[in-house]
Amino acid sequence: MLRLKPHLCAAAVLFAAPAALASDGAYPDDPVSLATGRELAEIHCAACHAVTAEDVSAQEGAPAFRDLSKRYPLESLEEPLAEGIVTAHDNMPEFAFAPEDIDAFLGYLSSIQSR
Repeated sequence: MLRLKPHLCAAAVLFAAPAALASDGAYPDDPVSLATGRELAEIHCAACHAVTAEDVSAQEGAPAFRDLSKRYPLESLEEPLAEGIVTAHDNMPEFAFAPEDIDAFLGYLSSIQSR
């Protein structure tokens, strides 16, 4: 397992959604994929992290998802999301995703990044 900093959250597999790639070819940006990514974030990550463009993290010190691209490239999360994210603190659950869920999750994250 790859070890990452404790501020990362991921999502479990819910369902496969058809995905249209974003105009730059990176991640899906169609409404179904974005809704899937947001649902994954809300279900599995919102207990600690701010998962929308406006909310506040429930757990002090948990970074808002809208600011993650300021810390590192979002595409660097692809492999850890597939293999399972392991963190140094006990409160962060370990997740591994299906490829289509990784794409939906990262597409959603891309869509809410603060500019």
